[in-house]
Amino acid sequence: MPPYPEIEPYDHGMLDVGDGNLVYWEVCGNPRGRPAVVLHGGPGSGAGAWFRRLFDPAAYRIVLLDQRGCGRSTPSASAYETDMSVNTTAHVIADLELLRRHLGIGRWLVWGVSWGSVLGLRYAQTHPEAVTELVLTGVATGSDAEVALMTRGLGHFYPEAFERFVAELAEGERDGDLAAAYNRLIESPDEAVRARAARAWTDWETAAAAEPPRSVPRFEDPEFRYSFARTVTHYWGNGHFLGDAGEGHGGVVLRDAPLLKDIPGTLVQGTLDPGNLLGIVWRLHHAWPGSELILVDDVGHNAGAPDMAAALVAATDKYAGR
Repeated sequence: MPPYPEIEPYDHGMLDVGDGNLVYWEVCGNPRGRPAVVLHGGPGSGAGAWFRRLFDPAAYRIVLLDQRGCGRSTPSASAYETDMSVNTTAHVIADLELLRRHLGIGRWLVWGVSWGSVLGLRYAQTHPEAVTELVLTGVATGSDAEVALMTRGLGHFYPEAFERFVAELAEGERDGDLAAAYNRLIESPDEAVRARAARAWTDWETAAAAEPPRSVPRFEDPEFRYSFARTVTHYWGNGHFLGDAGEGHGGVVLRDAPLLKDIPGTLVQGTLDPGNLLGIVWRLHHAWPGSELILVDDVGHNAGAPDMAAALVAATDKYAGR
C-alpha cells in the first residue's frame, strides 16, 4: 500500500519545555482520531512532511515534533553558543510528556525511525501508561556496540571512506571512541575546525550506507550539516545518555525489553540495514513479548524506500482500528 496523500497541519505551535528551549510541534489528520506521535531520527534530523503520509488521516490524530535543537525548535544546535548539556534522552522524554499533556492526549501510538526507535523504546519502557502501540523502523537500541559498528566496524566494508573519516583525527584519537573524538572537534572554538569535522562526519554517514551511497541534499547546507553532526556526536559520544557504563550504556534498552510486554509493537526492518550485523532487531523481537517483526528484502536503513513505506503504512493501518 502506498503512502497516503499529502496533508497539511491543522494546528501547530512552539512549546516552552524549559532550559530556554522551545519545541516545535504540529498536528494533522483527524482531530478526533487515534493519537500518534512521530519520533524522527538522527538525532537531529528534524520532522518532515513525508512522515504524515504513513498514517490514515481519517483515522489518526498525527503529532509531529522537532526534538530539541533541530528543525524549527530553538535554540538550534547550529548555533555554537547553544547549550548541549540540556539536550539528552531524559530531556527529550520529558518534552514528550509535556507535549502529550499540552495536547490533552491520554495515550498515543509511538512511531520512531532509527534514533527515533531508540527514543520510542526508552519512552515506552519508562512511561508505559502513555503508549498504546509502537511502530519502529531502522531499529536500533543505542548501545555502545551499535555506535562502534557505525563508526568503526563498517570501515572494513568501506575502507577508502573510513580512511578519509579518521584522517581528520589526531593519531592518538583514531583508536578510541570515534564519536566522542569527533564531538570534541565539533565543539572546538575554531570555526574552521568545526566545519571540517562536520563535513567529514556527514561524508562518512553518506558513504557507510547498506545500499549504493546516495547524496543527502541537506548535508550540502553548512548550517544543517553542523547541527546534525553536532547532535549525533553529542549523543553517540555519550552513550545516548541511556545509563551507566556498567550496562554498556544502551544495553539498558535491550535489557528492559520485557517491560514492553503489555504494549503491542511492529518492527519494520530492511534486510540490508547495517545494524542487522549485530542482530539487534532479532534480539529485541525475541525479548519483547507480543512484538511483530516484518523484514523487507533488499532495503537498507531507508524508511522512504517504496516497500518499506508500504510495510509501515500497513502497520499503522493495522493499529488504526484497535
